[in-house]
Amino acid sequence: MADFYDILGVSKSASANEIKRAYRKIAMKFHPDRNPDNKEAEKKFKEAAEAYSVLSDDSKKRQYDQFGHSAYNNMGGQSGFNSMNMDDIFNQFGDIFGGNNPFESFFGGGRASARPRAGADLKVKINVSYKEIVNGGEKKIKIKKMKPADGLTFITCSMCGGAGQVTKVTNSFLGQMRSSSICPQCKGYGKQPKSIPSGANKDGMISVEETLKIKIPSGVEDGNYMTLDGQGSEDLNGKAGDLYVFFEEENHEHFSRYGNDVLLQIVLGYSQAVFGDKIDIPTIDGTAKLKVPSGIQPGQILRVRGKGFPMMGSSRRGDQLVKIQIDVPSKMNRDEKKSIEELLKIQKNKEIKFQRFED
Repeated sequence: MADFYDILGVSKSASANEIKRAYRKIAMKFHPDRNPDNKEAEKKFKEAAEAYSVLSDDSKKRQYDQFGHSAYNNMGGQSGFNSMNMDDIFNQFGDIFGGNNPFESFFGGGRASARPRAGADLKVKINVSYKEIVNGGEKKIKIKKMKPADGLTFITCSMCGGAGQVTKVTNSFLGQMRSSSICPQCKGYGKQPKSIPSGANKDGMISVEETLKIKIPSGVEDGNYMTLDGQGSEDLNGKAGDLYVFFEEENHEHFSRYGNDVLLQIVLGYSQAVFGDKIDIPTIDGTAKLKVPSGIQPGQILRVRGKGFPMMGSSRRGDQLVKIQIDVPSKMNRDEKKSIEELLKIQKNKEIKFQRFED
């Protein structure tokens, strides 16, 4: 699959306006109304739409910059423009042409989307623990969505006569100009409910609750999402939108996260720092041995390899980074004071070092 930046002919540092201008230029060049029955032009038109759908969305763009196309393959979030028809794309990106398709005036009428794409898309957030991120797993969630009421029957729309669109004719010095738009009465379906079943809204739709099992991918990060096709609300024809599942990491008592690495801070006793030690430390999936070298300094970071988070789509794991702090006691018993006083007598003979304060 071609790189999205290459498809639009922009660099990774391109601004949102530059991306939009590049897409508009390509979309106009390969627009189906300018290239009738041209499969190659249609393919390029769809590729540009898919690239723009990702690069124009800050969240999707960050994932694409980090993972490339695998951000969609691993998370089940492919855009799917190759399976969409032209009306779908115009519905989604109609405003890219400034609110109106310029080809409507250029070709004396042009394309109008006669049917809504599908029911509404839904979004849901799932909290995941560090343990679930490491091991993956499943969670059950409840969602509320709309669907046509049982027993719903229809009549032909009186405004558009079942066409789903209305045509407006205006006179100008160039002659008659025609433009088409979705019928405001039936919203493009070409039909209306004959009667409203009990419990349904004015459009004949009811709200239902469903329970779904969501698979948690191993290595998922805060802000990642996955797309479940056809799990959103339905339209009058029973065609469903999509469900977007966003993952949010739960805070941990000891750990924090930096990419695929786990961060942990530990506080050592003074003698441990001076003489070194071997200690057991917690990890996100158990414990590990950590060798503390003698003479370690406050703020120094030790690395435990392979004890971080798994990398998505890979068996590799990040590391655990352990930052060392030293506990300086504010109160001591008599024996402790005596030992420290002996040490102080020795250190007084050493020259004090002065260093520049670094930010």
